[in-house]
Amino acid sequence: MGTRIPVSINGNLVADPELSYGESGIAHAKLRIAVNQRFQAADGTWRDGIPVFHNVSAFRALAENVAASLKKGDPVTVAGELEFRSYEKDGAQHEARRIVAEVVGPDLRFGTSSYARTPKVNVGTSVAAHGPGQTDPGVANGWGTAPAHPLSAPSVAGVSVKGLQI
Repeated sequence: MGTRIPVSINGNLVADPELSYGESGIAHAKLRIAVNQRFQAADGTWRDGIPVFHNVSAFRALAENVAASLKKGDPVTVAGELEFRSYEKDGAQHEARRIVAEVVGPDLRFGTSSYARTPKVNVGTSVAAHGPGQTDPGVANGWGTAPAHPLSAPSVAGVSVKGLQI
């Protein structure tokens, strides 16, 4: 397991989110976000700084909602955990980082948005304690898979999570 650091970024999507489904059926959206600080030059004009690009992964319902709601160029805010991993390729050791998103939303400083709640799904009583579509906490976490621990509360009807009845 790698180091995880809580982060929050504001930036723009440089491409449409890529939605895919793993072997277990879990939705995974990949996002690429450019964060670019603006600064005021001595002459009073605003200039863009050097952009920093972040790879972001969203899972489950968040992934599906991101793919259905956002597109290239949209300003977004992302909160989640920065995840590092190391791997070997062609005999050389490499490091990679990504943000595993817990929350993704449009940045409303630059526009407006409308919200539509996703309809609840009726779930039978045979759903495991960790929720539908969520990985078993005992399963190893690979780079392209959902985190072993769910970052968001499971959406199971009739289950109390953090004091809220779902």
